[in-house]
Amino acid sequence: MKNVHEIEIKLEGEKWAKCLDSAFKKANKEVKIDGFRKGTAPKDIYLKNYGIESLYPEAVNEAIGVAYRELLENNDLKPIIEPAVDVTGISDGSVIFKFTIITKPEVKLSSYKKLGVKKEEVKVTKEEIESEVEALRTQLAEVVVKEDGVVVEGDTVVIDFDGYVDGKALEGGKGENYPLEIGSHTFIPGFEEGLVGKKTGEELELNLTFPENYVEDLKNKDVTFKVTIHEIKTKVLPELGEEFYADLGLEVKTKEEFETEVEKTIKDKKNAEVEDKFIEDLLSKASEKLEVEINPEIISEEVHRMIDGYANQLKMQGIDIEQYYKITGTTHEDLHKQMEPEAIKRIKYRYVIEEIAEAEKIDFTEEEVQAKANEMAENYGIKVEELIQAYGTIDVVKYDMKMHRALEILKESNM
Repeated sequence: MKNVHEIEIKLEGEKWAKCLDSAFKKANKEVKIDGFRKGTAPKDIYLKNYGIESLYPEAVNEAIGVAYRELLENNDLKPIIEPAVDVTGISDGSVIFKFTIITKPEVKLSSYKKLGVKKEEVKVTKEEIESEVEALRTQLAEVVVKEDGVVVEGDTVVIDFDGYVDGKALEGGKGENYPLEIGSHTFIPGFEEGLVGKKTGEELELNLTFPENYVEDLKNKDVTFKVTIHEIKTKVLPELGEEFYADLGLEVKTKEEFETEVEKTIKDKKNAEVEDKFIEDLLSKASEKLEVEINPEIISEEVHRMIDGYANQLKMQGIDIEQYYKITGTTHEDLHKQMEPEAIKRIKYRYVIEEIAEAEKIDFTEEEVQAKANEMAENYGIKVEELIQAYGTIDVVKYDMKMHRALEILKESNM
């Protein structure tokens, strides 16, 4: 492919000697040579004992950065992913690296205007308003103990439970004074349904089966839960009125004014969703007019970025990525393959926006970029220096500004 460049860089003389010397100083601190304390043996004594070859791995690690900087200084190349690097020769006098540099592939966008994509019209129905009103009432509902009556959908029951599989206690299958909302589907199918119609103080057994999609060692297995119902709690919804409106932070007095506010909230949310879909549809349509051959390495790097993001999301839920693989019965390779189509789509969308920015000659002055950086830092509650450090360079701020303006032009060109 035309955007793949293989370049050899040879470091020799003082440059390589500095890397070897730095490697020696690190290695010398870790070894014990008879007659010397750690880190005090002269270099010639160290080399006599361990040989200069022992310094090569650490020296190469340092030399890669030196060689790469030299490559970028002497070649008009802009790598878009981390380069692959191989050591093709090494001795006490020199080291030779072969870098495989991948630059942005050739991209052609035939059209991005008048794509025939229509923006949906936003409507809010009476039923949607009523449903949202009920959701808000539920949100501020008072939970009270149900002294009489039975468990119904929406109630919260406080229970003790013990699970048994093959006559043995189920690991993690025991709970005391556990609050369970009926209808939340927190437990396996049949558990919550089995409590409906029961009363406070009842003891019962639920004979159930773990579902097919459960963890490997329990799926499809029979399980018995012994359950005691200690308490039933139900929700009492507030009445519509000024007190309720105030609790929601609304300055309205009548039901009509309240419903108008609810309608506006729903409409704002729908408008945002419609806007997102309009942009997605435009990018999808424009990417069909994109001519580009994407290197597998570019796709792979995008996938790895996505996997890292997904792993961070799981971590916030208390799940390690390795646990995820075990629970789902998948591997890193499975997830990689699963994410490839989305990665390709993201890359194409990015190229579409970049091509529009170039075609429209979008640019910003240093003052405009600095002002935007200041605004962003203020919004995040940090210093502008911290923002730029997090981004790596202020050029990233400029890039984001260009991409945002290109998206605006894409929308304007298709209204």
